[in-house]
Amino acid sequence: MAAILRFFVTYAPMIYVLLAVGLMLAVRQLILAQREAHNSIYGLERELSRRHMSRAISGLVLIALVGFAELVLSVFLVPGLPAQDVLATPTTDLLQSPVATLPPELLATLQALTPVASATVAATGCVPGQIDITSPKPGDQLSGQVTLMGSADVPNLDFYYYEFALRGTENWSTIQAARTTIQDGKLGTWDTSALATGDYLLRLVVVNNQTNVLPACVVPVRVLAPGG
Repeated sequence: MAAILRFFVTYAPMIYVLLAVGLMLAVRQLILAQREAHNSIYGLERELSRRHMSRAISGLVLIALVGFAELVLSVFLVPGLPAQDVLATPTTDLLQSPVATLPPELLATLQALTPVASATVAATGCVPGQIDITSPKPGDQLSGQVTLMGSADVPNLDFYYYEFALRGTENWSTIQAARTTIQDGKLGTWDTSALATGDYLLRLVVVNNQTNVLPACVVPVRVLAPGG
């Protein structure tokens, strides 16, 4: 279902073009059917023209319904869904399952021995005042509930979401999404209490109302498990 929703949102402009072409063809067929009915003399001709007119009207109704459904889906329904149901991110949920096949205790021990210096890499892709995470900062050590500060303020903003992944993987897990423009304020919160100690990437992604996904702001951080 999520893939179907993503398809209709991503290809909305193409769908509207196809609907417009279908609308013109249906209107043309209706006009021809009306002319045919006006010029028909015999009963069989009238019956055939009525069938053509009925088919044209049915096509117009169908196109109108599809267009309305696409509008509701793209503008109202999809942006209101949780971001993980809308965007093509892996289904792995780091909040619910271990990242690796090692036992959680051993994984936490190995990650705790990893040099912290690897988490001092600078943020990438951030645009101050537009798509930016100002807190936490690159290399910060986090635990428990973390407040995310920054900006999600671009022209024609539709919605933004933020997510995380273990460093070195592409298993992004969406944390939260919102549709409010934020300028140097609170983007949301991140509960890290269920995560193992290790280096993570936190990224902010903004989508405009043309369904264009803008370059993400990525901040490397280190999560400390409770008691770690």
